[in-house]
Amino acid sequence: MDINPLETEQIGIQTLEKRLMKSESNISLKIGVPKEVSNDERRICLTPGGASVLIANGHEVFIEQDAGAEANFTDEEFADAGAEIALSIDEVYKKSDMIVKVAPPADSELELLKKDQTLLSALHLGNTTEEFIDLLIKKNITAIGFEFIKGEDKEFPIVRMMHEITGSMSLQIGAHYLEKTEGGQGIMLGGISGIPPATVVILGAGITAEYAARTALGYGAQVFVMDNDLAKLRHLENALDRRIITATANYQYLSSALQYADVVIGAAMFEGERAPVLVTEPMVASMKPGSVIVDTVIDQGGCIATSRATKHSKPTFMAHDVIHYCVPNIPSNVARTATYALNNVIVPYLLAIGDAGGIRECLWTNTALRNGTYIYKKHLTKKSLSKIFDMPYREIEMLIASQI
Repeated sequence: MDINPLETEQIGIQTLEKRLMKSESNISLKIGVPKEVSNDERRICLTPGGASVLIANGHEVFIEQDAGAEANFTDEEFADAGAEIALSIDEVYKKSDMIVKVAPPADSELELLKKDQTLLSALHLGNTTEEFIDLLIKKNITAIGFEFIKGEDKEFPIVRMMHEITGSMSLQIGAHYLEKTEGGQGIMLGGISGIPPATVVILGAGITAEYAARTALGYGAQVFVMDNDLAKLRHLENALDRRIITATANYQYLSSALQYADVVIGAAMFEGERAPVLVTEPMVASMKPGSVIVDTVIDQGGCIATSRATKHSKPTFMAHDVIHYCVPNIPSNVARTATYALNNVIVPYLLAIGDAGGIRECLWTNTALRNGTYIYKKHLTKKSLSKIFDMPYREIEMLIASQI
């Protein structure tokens, strides 16, 4: 075979030389899915169909008893798919080489993590502690965070899926709380013949905002989208055939729009930073009694001055006669749909790990999973986390290349 050293075809960071060293053999992954213990978390990462695909490809799947119950998946369905039902969370962690879950491990679960396991879950940066990171490093955990998984197309596939759900759900929630029995004005979003529709004001022009706008238009509402990024506003106008009204999110436009708003969707955010507070308390006080605020970025601090985090068990509160819905985990309210969405993104990654011959081999070739890895070989591999926790970090490419 003639090798031209100038033709070092890149597959991720894998050079031609490394391709020649790579093993072609597959391995059987032992994948554990524990029941979520975090409050209000009803999703899981695998459906019975997803488990069936993994098992058909030679992998083992261990599902904790009743792990899928909140998403309306039964143990029988998982067992019929070929998964082994574990009777306890301890059993899941003991039998698995890879733990796949939605929320990051709780304190009680951290003790169950085995040395050299792989953890695939959300990180929830706002709640992450230095002690959590230290423990994963000491146990030599390969940790991959949903929030960091980014493909070559620059998209964050898991984050995008959840934002799509959040955007669509925010309007369903807003419509529900406009009903008189919920303390709202007693109006419909779309109105009827001879009666004008409700006014929806959306703060932000990202993915959540786009899907909120799409849903609002489907209801027949009048939609205003406000953001300070003109390129995003222009993109959204074109994507929605100019059926929305856009404006910059300055004080003058915001103050005016909020006085007429029936539903306000807070979706303004900056990646990796606190959400900007665009709406002041006096602006909220100027809104119509019985109007509704749904702050979808409350997990990043919220973009409404009067917002404070609530729970699914008590999702709303009143401030200045305005209903506030500020639940951080909106997709959990539609746990079955959200589980299907997670499954559709995660299963291909798990298959890729198996096909590559293991997690280390896969990180050579899979850009998305490499971007998602924040701890590898006892090193923090994300500069952003290094700054937050004042901890040293190493570039993951260097760790893989040195075969540490």
